[in-house]
Amino acid sequence: MRKYLFLLVFIGFYGISVAEDPIQDLIKQAGDAKTFPKDNLLVVFDSTISDVQESGLTFVRNHTLYKILTTTGAKNLNALTFGYDPQSAYVEIQKATIYRRDGKIINLDLGSVMDYPAPARAIYWGAREIMIETGRLEPGDAVEVVMFKKGFTYALLQDDDDKYIPPMRGHFYDIVEFYSSNPVNLKVYQVKVPKEKSLQFEFYNGEAQVSGWIKDDEFVYTFSKTNMVPIKSEQRMVAKSDVAPKLLISTSPDWYAKSTWFFQVNEDYGSFDNTPEIQTKVNEILKDAKTELDSISLLTHWCADEIRYSGISMGEGEGFTLHKGEMTFTDRCGVCKDKAGMLITMLRAAGFESYPAMTMAGSRIDYIPADQFNHCVTVVKRHDGNYQLLDPTWVPFLRELWSSAEQQQQYLMGVPEGADLATTPISDPANHYIKITANAELEATGTLTGNLIITAEGQSDGSVRRFFKYSNKTQWDQNIEREFLRIHPKAMITELEFGDPMDYMAGPIRIKIAYTIPDYAVVAGKTMIFTPILAAQLFKSTQSHLYFNPELEKRSYPFRDRCSRQVEITESIKLPDIKQTIRIPGSVDKTGQVASIKAGYQLNGNELRFTEQISLGKRIYKPEEWSEYKTVVENQNRFAEEPVIVEINN
Repeated sequence: MRKYLFLLVFIGFYGISVAEDPIQDLIKQAGDAKTFPKDNLLVVFDSTISDVQESGLTFVRNHTLYKILTTTGAKNLNALTFGYDPQSAYVEIQKATIYRRDGKIINLDLGSVMDYPAPARAIYWGAREIMIETGRLEPGDAVEVVMFKKGFTYALLQDDDDKYIPPMRGHFYDIVEFYSSNPVNLKVYQVKVPKEKSLQFEFYNGEAQVSGWIKDDEFVYTFSKTNMVPIKSEQRMVAKSDVAPKLLISTSPDWYAKSTWFFQVNEDYGSFDNTPEIQTKVNEILKDAKTELDSISLLTHWCADEIRYSGISMGEGEGFTLHKGEMTFTDRCGVCKDKAGMLITMLRAAGFESYPAMTMAGSRIDYIPADQFNHCVTVVKRHDGNYQLLDPTWVPFLRELWSSAEQQQQYLMGVPEGADLATTPISDPANHYIKITANAELEATGTLTGNLIITAEGQSDGSVRRFFKYSNKTQWDQNIEREFLRIHPKAMITELEFGDPMDYMAGPIRIKIAYTIPDYAVVAGKTMIFTPILAAQLFKSTQSHLYFNPELEKRSYPFRDRCSRQVEITESIKLPDIKQTIRIPGSVDKTGQVASIKAGYQLNGNELRFTEQISLGKRIYKPEEWSEYKTVVENQNRFAEEPVIVEINN
């Protein structure tokens, strides 16, 4: 009977009569391509039962029924694939059945299930996939699959069957998505826990039907939701988990408990033990350090630049327990937690108090203490007693110590006194300025000759350095020239001056460029038509907001830029003797709470001056702030698209 729990719930919602074969009844009544004209695949039901043991070990059974709506849906479901980590989970397909639209039932041979290494890039931890082919499917067919899993998400430091027990022994958590890229008629999630375990949960971004009861020595909670439709994506919206319905459930009492546990598990393992070799390197790095911040900065950037990001299977410690600093120092490679652990080890060797912290890059962490983490960073206690965040993973060749691309992001420190969930502050746009100053002369023939200086700081500095950072030195000049060629195909750089772009500690980036562009202006008799090169968005790639589509009138969800930002542009052009102006685009002066722009032209005799001042106040914006943000992008685009038209004297 337990096997068909989801069917009983389904019948309760939809009033379907119990037939001899309820699965086929469900398939017939689920709907078809006419019911779901915009979709290729329908999830008739998705049922999960999690049976939590006293140790925290969990047995999970998932039962899903898909219905094919289109030929595209058939192609997408020609194989069933499930990923897992063998260090912490056991997974098997227990049943896979095809229900043909003509009534034929085919039970797939489970002996054909394939188990193979998962495709990997940068992280090679032995993750695997199991897969079974369904073969050729047709619209109207359905596929039923039953999965069994025991274990959890992260690996830890045990052997044998104990490896399936979660790291925080005795505790259980789950993050259940009640959304999908396909419509879902019914989703049911049931969890059973021993009565002595306190369970807390919250359903976010929507509502679900919830019930709970006591059965024998267990609490049984069931969450269900019907008629779920895919969320319509918006350009650069926040993660769907931030806005879509989801369930967070945990037996951990609070974030303080997680914080102290995270601290202790790494101390017990000796993750940050010093060695003579590490001490020698720390002394070498800090030989010229004069201040507390000097030392922190030098060690952070050494770990950022000298430890290559590459995750390979290193045996013990692939989860919450950080590898020992000795291993990372020897291998000179690792993932975020290895770089963070190396920095903690070095900071402690230098006499600092330092600990690890967990965060979630790319989405929000909500307050129920379920492990919503995908990234590890470092905290150091300053002499004033305050903790400072450091991230050696995100600051290679960047002048920051903590990447401001991680502002408005939640984190949890693993400190001895315990800590609550916290959020990184907004970084002032002035910390991430880009300034471009240009002087040029436009000849009556249309040739534009001039020079410019570009400087930047913070995340904008990092954006400019990308012209050098990701290519060979022989290509650096070409990368800059390519930006000019994007503006005009005849552009030529006559002089290019910059320091060592890899010496980011020397100061903000500064590039000086001289250029000439034949036929830049369109000349028709006495009429000249042109757009100043800075108004035309030279170095557009350093301003990520310019890649937003401002045609979207309203937004339903929050959206994100890379970082807060300040843009200052000044361009002066000496023109030929002007008889009259035919068109000079109008100015704009819009000051908002989160986004502002002041830009326009001034004509003084034969000198045309274009200025643009922009401020974008943060990384993550509310939907109602879109109007301010889009005003900035619209006006920058308007200046790029509307040329200046003047009539000159011969």
